[in-house]
Amino acid sequence: MWLGHNEGAKFWLSVFTELQNRGLQDIFIACVDGLTGLPEAIEALYPHTRVQLCMVHMVRNSLKYVSYKHRKEVATDLKLIYSAATETEAEWYLELFAEKWDQQYASISKLWKTHWSHVISLFAFPTDIRKVIYTTNAIESVNMSLRKVTRNHRIFASDESVYNVVYLTMHNIAKKWTMPIRNWTPALNCFAIEFGERFPQ
Repeated sequence: MWLGHNEGAKFWLSVFTELQNRGLQDIFIACVDGLTGLPEAIEALYPHTRVQLCMVHMVRNSLKYVSYKHRKEVATDLKLIYSAATETEAEWYLELFAEKWDQQYASISKLWKTHWSHVISLFAFPTDIRKVIYTTNAIESVNMSLRKVTRNHRIFASDESVYNVVYLTMHNIAKKWTMPIRNWTPALNCFAIEFGERFPQ
């Protein structure tokens, strides 16, 4: 567990350096939510990792710019991009999106184009597998539980007390993890093919 007062490239680099020192040899896919410096830190130490931006966060960040009356339509048009069958089709939908919405919301297509290299990792996999890797929803529920507990305490006597509260909360959360990850077995098979020799036997 890491406690940081600022999240940036330097912090994330220290986290992944420690993980590497503790024996983490490889990361196949990292689904991230757009935190500053996180993709760069992963790619610096694990250059073969495919960094995938969480589509839920991409859509959420895009909708920040949209008036309420257009939100549903914009969200539907964005879904065409990340649910496309191929990367080429996704690029085509992004261009259609830009043609339709750039006059009002140019910042959205700019956001997607800026982060495109971290949007397209999912297109290497079949549709069912994409759902396993294109969102951080699994960890978001954990984060929500942790936020709830830390907000209720407001003030902690020390960093140690934060660690204790988080540890106990994680212990309680872990007891509820009884459901298997949907489509995990076919995902493992795809990963074994996609990552070949890197995949542990």
